[in-house]
Amino acid sequence: MCGICGHSGQGEPDMLERMLERLVHRGPDEIGRHREPGVALGIHRLRVIDPQGGKQPVTNETSTVWAVMNGEIYNYRELREELINKGHRFVSQCDTEVLVHLYEEDGEGMVHRLRGMFAFALWDQAQQSLLLVRDRLGIKPLYYTVRSGFGEAAKVLFASELPSLLAAIPPPSLRPRAIADYLSLLYVPGPETLYEEIYELRPGELLCVQDGSVRFERYWRPQESAIARAWRTKEEMVEHLHAQLRDAVRSHLVSDVPLGLLLSGGVDSSALLAFMRREITGPIKTFSIGYDAQEDQAFNELTAAKEVAMYFQTDHVETRLQPDASSLLLKVVEAMAEPFADSSAIPTYLVSEVARRTVTVALSGIGGDEFFGGYPRYLGVKAASLYGRVPSTLRSAIACTAAPTIREGVGGRDYAGRAKRFLQDGHRSIEQQYLMWTSFLPQDAEASALTTDLLAACGTNDRNATREHLFKTWPSDDPVDRAMGLDMQTYLPDDLLRMGDRISMRHSLELRVPFCDHLLVGFAKSIQGTQHLSGWNLKSFLKNGLRGLLPPAVLQGPKLGFHIPLARWLREDLKEMVGDLLSESVIRRRGYVNPGYVQDLLREHDSGRRNHADQIYALAVLELWQRQQAC
Repeated sequence: MCGICGHSGQGEPDMLERMLERLVHRGPDEIGRHREPGVALGIHRLRVIDPQGGKQPVTNETSTVWAVMNGEIYNYRELREELINKGHRFVSQCDTEVLVHLYEEDGEGMVHRLRGMFAFALWDQAQQSLLLVRDRLGIKPLYYTVRSGFGEAAKVLFASELPSLLAAIPPPSLRPRAIADYLSLLYVPGPETLYEEIYELRPGELLCVQDGSVRFERYWRPQESAIARAWRTKEEMVEHLHAQLRDAVRSHLVSDVPLGLLLSGGVDSSALLAFMRREITGPIKTFSIGYDAQEDQAFNELTAAKEVAMYFQTDHVETRLQPDASSLLLKVVEAMAEPFADSSAIPTYLVSEVARRTVTVALSGIGGDEFFGGYPRYLGVKAASLYGRVPSTLRSAIACTAAPTIREGVGGRDYAGRAKRFLQDGHRSIEQQYLMWTSFLPQDAEASALTTDLLAACGTNDRNATREHLFKTWPSDDPVDRAMGLDMQTYLPDDLLRMGDRISMRHSLELRVPFCDHLLVGFAKSIQGTQHLSGWNLKSFLKNGLRGLLPPAVLQGPKLGFHIPLARWLREDLKEMVGDLLSESVIRRRGYVNPGYVQDLLREHDSGRRNHADQIYALAVLELWQRQQAC
């Protein structure tokens, strides 16, 4: 795991150094640079594969092809052996060195041979071309900007994180639409970023700059990920599930440094542990987080995680979340380096901090919900397809009369709140309902929430148009499949994987996500959504396939994950801090949101009448981030 940066063309003498300074946390073990006319490549390296010999940048035998990479190539040993048999000479055991030799053989087509999580830059001296590539699922980040003056060739600057890129260019303007998107989704959706003219390379995309021109290509598309397979029996499907999971986990265990697992006690991380135990006979380190307060037990996963750890005889470490919430929030906002309001970043920060004390690499269950049907909202989609048979006039009447009377809860599983949202939106199309359920500032509330200045700056574009298009065009007639396909292209890379990367790398911890292995994803997508939710049970296919491998309590228990009692914190632990961050004077000065709207949110939330935790938290994080930028 590393942080990479650089640029094509000529740059200021100290430009690369400024960029590298902002990436130390991603790779504190080693620093590397390569400069020649036309390119500059830099890297801060975290030593994982071939710690002593795997220095970067790497080059080929003639020093005409150079590369830097953030991530891991899990099939590098097989590729290395193949390339050696073809006459290529290696000077290390490092996976990155495979890139330059594979490029010599296959050119840009090399990307189709790679299995792993990666973002890399490759310079071809003979072609005078710079190639930037991001992995298929978007596990590893890569930001870029294209700069050119009048009559000048385009120059591309790139970096693993936004602060590194910002260190090389004049301060860019904030993008108004990104602010509105963030307040709705709790993250800024890619490929755009918070800044004008700065973008994130799409998952499965490559960028090539040559002769002053920039070319983009999608080498992998999620719509085409499903393997073409007609399953004859359920037994055959389960057999293939086991084979794919075992293969994915085995490949993700490749490491020359200590490795562990972030264990929630739920199905996904427990499944990874079951297959880790098949590969590892010695100790396995596992890490979990939970709460002591009685009122927070709905969020507590320690008991379940401990039972799983005992079942598989791991070296288990429990962390109880008892820090000062205000100081921890400051650290999390700084680690993300952009407005990001998924509050699960807080426990992820703490468990990553604890894990890094004893391991350098940790596996995580991220991706299991998107690919095997783990979110309650997928059941909502299934129910909505049936509810849609009720006459629209009756559904509209229920939305206007019955739904507003339901009082929302504040616990970890707010069933009343879910029922309320389902009935409120039941008169809409299924795709519109799903977009509403995954939005925290409904589009029809923007006029009252956002200021006229921000709305005018955003323009007339429908911010839901892209997501609605992705939902409608997913190649399946099953609305559950379409919802999962949308999440695979948006929520997974732009929220979960982004958070996993930034938070873990803040502690110089490499996070690996076997459920996002593209071969396993292809298998999961060959199974219809109805099979994932058979009998109105989340992850029914995965759970049935894991019977006999996991403790029954895990398969029968509720969905768990790294969550916090955010609603209570905002009423108690964080109330004073939030009052300062969201005071009327502060809100007016920023000019994004109407002060009256914010004060209504705070009053309703404090009274317990409504749960506005996500919107309040998003506004507080945005203000904290802006204050940090001013320092």
